[in-house]
Amino acid sequence: MSEQTAAPQTATVDPAAEPVELWAERTGTRAYTGRNNRGGEVLIASAGVPGAFTPGELLKIALAGCTGLSADFTLSRRLGDSFDATVRVSGDADRENEVYPELAESFELDLSELEPEARERLIVAAQRAVDKVCTVGRTLKAGTTVNLTFRIDE
Repeated sequence: MSEQTAAPQTATVDPAAEPVELWAERTGTRAYTGRNNRGGEVLIASAGVPGAFTPGELLKIALAGCTGLSADFTLSRRLGDSFDATVRVSGDADRENEVYPELAESFELDLSELEPEARERLIVAAQRAVDKVCTVGRTLKAGTTVNLTFRIDE
């Protein structure tokens, strides 16, 4: 009787499966650096600070990025992997209430190679994809509860 041993299994870590940690560290007067545990960084500061985003700008960028990523698979199936796209987001803050009452998005694509009917079908499919999987947009539309706690060192 021969003995067989299984080859050692090496665990492969799927970075998408790891819990994402997000935090913002104060790096100066009215300046923070937002970080994630994958090494990403973004500078956050007051309006006018060179190279930094305001929190409101990041909210809008998150919406634009989510919209683009949500439609990307649908668009690339029809347009190929190298299509150009820009998603712009705008909306003025209501400073009295400190909210953005309305955000407008514009998804810029070159669909000149497609027939009008094919364009319309692609736009409808892209809109469906965004409506279905853009977590940021869905959260903004639905509203959310934010729970803030303070951890105080003594």
